[in-house]
Amino acid sequence: VEDGRAVGVRTRKGKEIRARRGVVSNATTIQTARLLPDDVDAATKAAKKAWTKALEATPMNPSFMHLHVGFDAKGLDDLDMHHLVVNDWSKESRGGKAKGVMAEQNVVLISIASVADPSLAPRGKHCLHAYYPATEPYDIWDGLSRDEYEKLKVERSQALWDAVEKVIPDIRRRAEVTLVGSPKTHEMYLRRFRGSYGAAYAAGEETFPFGGSSPVPGLICAGDFTFPGIGLPAAAASGAIAANSLVDLERHVELLERINL
Repeated sequence: VEDGRAVGVRTRKGKEIRARRGVVSNATTIQTARLLPDDVDAATKAAKKAWTKALEATPMNPSFMHLHVGFDAKGLDDLDMHHLVVNDWSKESRGGKAKGVMAEQNVVLISIASVADPSLAPRGKHCLHAYYPATEPYDIWDGLSRDEYEKLKVERSQALWDAVEKVIPDIRRRAEVTLVGSPKTHEMYLRRFRGSYGAAYAAGEETFPFGGSSPVPGLICAGDFTFPGIGLPAAAASGAIAANSLVDLERHVELLERINL
């Protein structure tokens, strides 16, 4: 930040990448605010403090767990790509705060992408991804020792395995590669605040307080912590919004015309 404006990015090793029009951050808005340097002018420092405080008060969706499996596909010629398992529509989470699709370990989404694209797995194999969609609490994972963490991963992934077994009964025997991701995995490797699936604003009732904007001139936010919501569609839409914020409509039309030619 120079003269109160975002002008580029400095990497951990000290390399500087200068921006011509503006800086677009695809990190979560909370992580973006924390990435702002401390050695800035008073106005930017005050903006960072107020922005961080407001973002930390944002209602958050729970986190999620993932099960990735590479397995033997022999005899599974009629396998479908997508599956949704709901164990009990009346199930409630701890404290009775959530029910049905929002209850812990109650809904599992399963995707076997290699059914549609065999090149995603070696010949004769399939790759599978199963996960809890924004229903895994973060707090139960916090402050664990390494041994406690590994034990909890095994315990909390059992419902994922159980759901997959409803599609492929002998999946555990077929499994050749197994990877389990926890809320801590998301927090560490994807820089997700508390491993969250995203901001929990109710459509039609609340609005994102900042959207893709920021209190620092020249800094634009994208990704699924900004308007219009969570997940991949929101990340793509916010990227389009960021592009429109930096380049006027005439330039977009000009680019499209060149592509058509």
